[in-house]
Amino acid sequence: MCGIVGIIGVEPVAPRLVDALKRLEYRGYDSAGVATLEHGSIARRRAEGKLGNLASKLGMEPLAGNIGIGHTRWATHGAPTEGNAHPHATDKVAIVHNGIIENFRELLADLATDGYLPKTQTDTESVALWVTREIDRGLDPEMAVAVTLRKLRGAFALAFMFKGHDRLLIAARHGAPLAVGYGETEMYLGSDAMALAPFTSRLSYLLDGDWAVITPQGVTIRDGSDAIVRRETMLSQVSALMVDKGNHRHFMAKEIYEQPETISHTLSHYVDMGAEKVALRETLPFDFAGLGRLTISACGTAYYAGLIAKYWFERYARLPVDVDVASEFRYREPPVDKGGLALFISQSGETADTLAALRYCAGQGQHVVSLLNVPESTIGRESAVVFPTLCGPEIGVASTKALTAQLTALASLVVAAGVARGVLSASQEAELVRSLTALPAAVSAALGTETQIEKIAKGLSKAKDVLYLGRGQMFPVAMEGALKLKEISYIHAEGYPAGELKHGPIALVDEVMPVIVVAPSDELMEKTLSNMQEVAARGGQIILVTDEEGAGHIGHGVAETIVIPKVSSFVAPIVALIPVQLLAYHTAVFMGTDVDQPRNLAKSVTVE
Repeated sequence: MCGIVGIIGVEPVAPRLVDALKRLEYRGYDSAGVATLEHGSIARRRAEGKLGNLASKLGMEPLAGNIGIGHTRWATHGAPTEGNAHPHATDKVAIVHNGIIENFRELLADLATDGYLPKTQTDTESVALWVTREIDRGLDPEMAVAVTLRKLRGAFALAFMFKGHDRLLIAARHGAPLAVGYGETEMYLGSDAMALAPFTSRLSYLLDGDWAVITPQGVTIRDGSDAIVRRETMLSQVSALMVDKGNHRHFMAKEIYEQPETISHTLSHYVDMGAEKVALRETLPFDFAGLGRLTISACGTAYYAGLIAKYWFERYARLPVDVDVASEFRYREPPVDKGGLALFISQSGETADTLAALRYCAGQGQHVVSLLNVPESTIGRESAVVFPTLCGPEIGVASTKALTAQLTALASLVVAAGVARGVLSASQEAELVRSLTALPAAVSAALGTETQIEKIAKGLSKAKDVLYLGRGQMFPVAMEGALKLKEISYIHAEGYPAGELKHGPIALVDEVMPVIVVAPSDELMEKTLSNMQEVAARGGQIILVTDEEGAGHIGHGVAETIVIPKVSSFVAPIVALIPVQLLAYHTAVFMGTDVDQPRNLAKSVTVE
């Protein structure tokens, strides 16, 4: 979602604000802006589109000032125009905002009675106007913010800068993340550690309900009841080096090719390869053997990781699993067992719906654990245990290496659960660990299909609709393939269980419709191939993803066969993901879309 940065500095801050915002581009945005104080007055530069447009404007119209705030906006209220871009400002205050002010219409109606009228279409401006009215009534900035915060409903992070106060920033968090950074002579504010990494590694994360008064001397943090509190200062491990594409055209391509290494990193945390055992480093507050059910909740691609894990947990650990989309789970309010286990999967650790689901389960007395790429995130801090994925920053909005790292960690947890529950013998554990150990090499080999896939993608880029089919644990792979294609190429695609083909989707099949079938050789392959022949009989253009053994059984009617390495059925979904990632990527490249930052999407979804 949106990105926030702020600096109280000893030299002009505008160039550094823009540099920090570049580190938040991975969140997705459609406009950007910065504001500073010049001779005590608020000065702004804003631009529609990418940060390059803002940088160009600053090149022509530089901003002085040693204090400032910056923002990348992903539009929720009002079109992505320069006028709606942040910072929003009155003559008294400038403000940047991440999230949604749910009651902004009520606030604006109240403000209108006193003649405070909006100039934009945004919900954010209601906050700026309310603070301004409180200042006009005689309150100082700190009290004006305190009064305003009590009026707001929604999930948000806010940063305020005030006319005439060149050594003061105020920040507030209610649902969306914010961190305060400590320098030697400067103070910082940012949506996450990555934004602040070039400036400092010493951070304090605000908790929900906190608001902070930041000066060059330090920070005073108050909780939701306005009591002064202390928040832990921690050292961030995020690198200060700007993440770059290396020798790849896009971050997504780089991240696809990093997967052999990132899977290895994740395995090294969970697996004792020499002993051929899973050795969890985390202290568990529960016993897998005593669990009656596992609840998994996530959003988007992480949800598909949960679906694959369901097959694994139920087969290899005989542990029943419920998997829910977090945005549905949180409102369904299902009955859950006190003392049971709930697992939450998120790349960023800030996904709003997943966080709400976690809080629901925690409130029901469940053990809450999470699988995250950012352990210091909000979800991480509210979890009893964090299982890390260790894949490094993922910049491309469409997830690739985070998913395979999540699955690698989940597979390790499955083995640990199977052993603890007496389902897996020592020899079976060793066999599954060997299949995990072989994963990096198998993924590397699967990347060798790229040249063929690039040719297939050229034809796929002309399609208007694409159908993906899979059975068993390949069904979530099919759904993920369809999601990737939709996300970055903007081609409509759907993933279906192959057995459901006759229950509706086959009506769509004609001689121009591509149908991508994911069917490595396993006990279900024969049934999937039967469904595939039904497509062939109707002229569908079949692209089959299978292994060497499966390729020998394909029969007639297949337009293209993408052959991946033969691996254990346990880890086959992870290897099968590689060609569907490459297919989506190259299709999008042929279509000329913005692969790393597709339209309307954000990396970290911190609102409902």
